[in-house]
Amino acid sequence: MAKLELIATATFAMEGVVARELQALGYEDLTVENNQVSFRADEAAIVHSNLWLRVADRVKLMIGRFTATNFDALFELTKSLPWEAWLPANACFPVQGKSIKSQLFSVSDCQAIVKKAIVERLKQKYHIQWFPEDGPLFPVEVALLKDVVTLTIDTSGEALHKRGYRQLVSQAPLRETMAAGLINLSYWNPDRPFLDPFCGSGTLPIEVALMARNIAPGLKRGFAAEQWPRLPKKLWQKARQEAEAQIDWERPLEIMGTDIDGEILKAARQNAARAGVLADIHFQQMPMSEVRSSKHYGVLITNPPYGERLSDRQAVEQLYKELATTIEPLITWSYYILTAFPEFERAFGRRADRRRKLYNGDLLCQYYQFYGPRPPRV
Repeated sequence: MAKLELIATATFAMEGVVARELQALGYEDLTVENNQVSFRADEAAIVHSNLWLRVADRVKLMIGRFTATNFDALFELTKSLPWEAWLPANACFPVQGKSIKSQLFSVSDCQAIVKKAIVERLKQKYHIQWFPEDGPLFPVEVALLKDVVTLTIDTSGEALHKRGYRQLVSQAPLRETMAAGLINLSYWNPDRPFLDPFCGSGTLPIEVALMARNIAPGLKRGFAAEQWPRLPKKLWQKARQEAEAQIDWERPLEIMGTDIDGEILKAARQNAARAGVLADIHFQQMPMSEVRSSKHYGVLITNPPYGERLSDRQAVEQLYKELATTIEPLITWSYYILTAFPEFERAFGRRADRRRKLYNGDLLCQYYQFYGPRPPRV
């Protein structure tokens, strides 16, 4: 198979995590940039990266990159690219765009010109004048950065955080990809107990269980590229069969999620059931202040309320003080807290061993990391 250039997009500050995921999948020719990791691989990588990447937002196929400072250049250079290698005559290819610090700043004009250029290219190759666009979906993106144009096709379709299990969510849900990133940035592994005392609709415990069982995150959803003629159905079928065979149902797990809201815990259980990991997670309704564990060397990861409104700040500050009191007996545990509350460490009463700036959606947060002792070697 020919070598392709693929781009795994990532949330700010998660690029390194995505790079490690790609390396674990066997891809070594990586380039890490802001909000993305580029890698060279064969066509099978489109299948495997979509099925297995837990932290990436999308996987895009790079069709071409060039410099353009006027619309004529944009049109001609787009037209010169081999679109017919991927797009059949009935392809549906909507064009989206973005432009940052470029002379071609009108996104709508760039989209229209790229669309027209692709049509002209396909007219020459397929010898037809009209394209019904009633076939497989090929979402095209034209991205301009400082006059450099990158043209890609989105292989994922829906963003990769849509695993297919979460139909019911809490009021401010943590995306599945962000949850997986937080777990990857922790010292958790399947041999250590896990606890989320503000679990809401269950995203963190579910993602922990999927990792522990080695369940491919994309196993229960479809992708745009599954309908592409160039990627045989057998390639997808084989990859899914191999993923099913790699699931570890034998490992004993200790995963707990608690929340004060009984209704949202019902949603968490339903989400876990759809993900196939309900039996692996102990969900329990209780206030955070009553959470206890007799386990040792566990990992607590949580995304508590932030208190975004000024009227909430006092209550949230009190909540963080209670969280510190609750955690205090867990002397062998490590704990990780994602919050946008600016005075978290003061309220918590302890400085973090490490802080990492992250974005939960558009909201700037800090990921506070508190390290417990290492488990003894067995």
